[in-house]
Amino acid sequence: MKIPFFDLSEAHEALAPELAEAFKSTLARSQFIMGSEVAAFESEFARACGAQRAVGAGNGLDALRLALMAYGVGPGDEVIVPAHTFIATWLAVIEVGARPVGVDVDADTFLLDPEASLAAVTPRTRAIVPVHLYGRVADLGAVLPVARARGIVVIEDAAQAHGAVGPCGTAGSIGDAAAFSFYPTKNLGALGDGGAVTTNESAVAERVRMLGNYGSKVKYEHELAGLNSRLDELQAAILRKKLPGLAAGNARRRRLAEAYRERLADISGLTLPPADGDGHSSAWHLFVVRVDDRTALSAALAEAGISTLVHYPILPHYQPALRRFGYGAGSFPAAERIARTALSLPIWPEMSVGQVDRVAEVIRSRLPG
Repeated sequence: MKIPFFDLSEAHEALAPELAEAFKSTLARSQFIMGSEVAAFESEFARACGAQRAVGAGNGLDALRLALMAYGVGPGDEVIVPAHTFIATWLAVIEVGARPVGVDVDADTFLLDPEASLAAVTPRTRAIVPVHLYGRVADLGAVLPVARARGIVVIEDAAQAHGAVGPCGTAGSIGDAAAFSFYPTKNLGALGDGGAVTTNESAVAERVRMLGNYGSKVKYEHELAGLNSRLDELQAAILRKKLPGLAAGNARRRRLAEAYRERLADISGLTLPPADGDGHSSAWHLFVVRVDDRTALSAALAEAGISTLVHYPILPHYQPALRRFGYGAGSFPAAERIARTALSLPIWPEMSVGQVDRVAEVIRSRLPG
């Protein structure tokens, strides 16, 4: 049995008539930039997140950058970011001219360590960017009161957490703003790139919209030095067709994650991701285990026709583009151990429990309990 890491074909086949209709209706209107589909999707997505406003963007990186810009984060400012994340979290900070201040993550959840983040606050701290990594919402209960008392904005990196819930609420409605990606393999994915910023502040949403439209509210009048980063009308139409199925897709992911947890329990040398509960309902964008000999386990699974991936083998502070910030080996022990041992197993909504059984069977043959 060959098992891919991720497969969109079945989901797209089921939605093919609706996706075709979205394309045809968009083509018929011939309004391809900032049209009615974008406006409708923004309203629907904001409601799904429990936020007051959503503003489309060209991609997830731009969404995070626009959110930082909307709050005036720039040169001379520091932004606290987790050490274990995709590089886009750090790049957004750099691109607005601020300095990323890395902090270690919790060894069990892979998420921003609240104590470490608060300990990193200085008079220059302008923002904290928690990442809801792999679909699990970061617990910000200890961070939000301190941030608000000190005038520090909290911008969620929710690129992997569409529909996820944590102790403080639904991803996209917890901080001052949140950035989402609609990359095709996300829980809510477009047929290309796309992104959005959610917020409860109308003025911030309006500023994000202006900044993403060349800094303009009125055509040919540019109040701000902005970007060209707008959600494409066709992608918005596609996302509107997919959004109603997000909750059901996440529920199927949760069932698969629980099946993995049941079948992989008590295996020596294998650490499973934390279960839902205590206010957490993960979107299970990824199912990431930890094992010391990751290479051997990945090879054994590949030999059995099962694809795996590693998220993320090279941490941002080790990337050549970011070494200038001076973090060296040992700066973030938990994040560095995760980067050496994490292995992502296949998971997508249309995956069968039988496929989970096969993955677990191969792992158990390699790592007996």
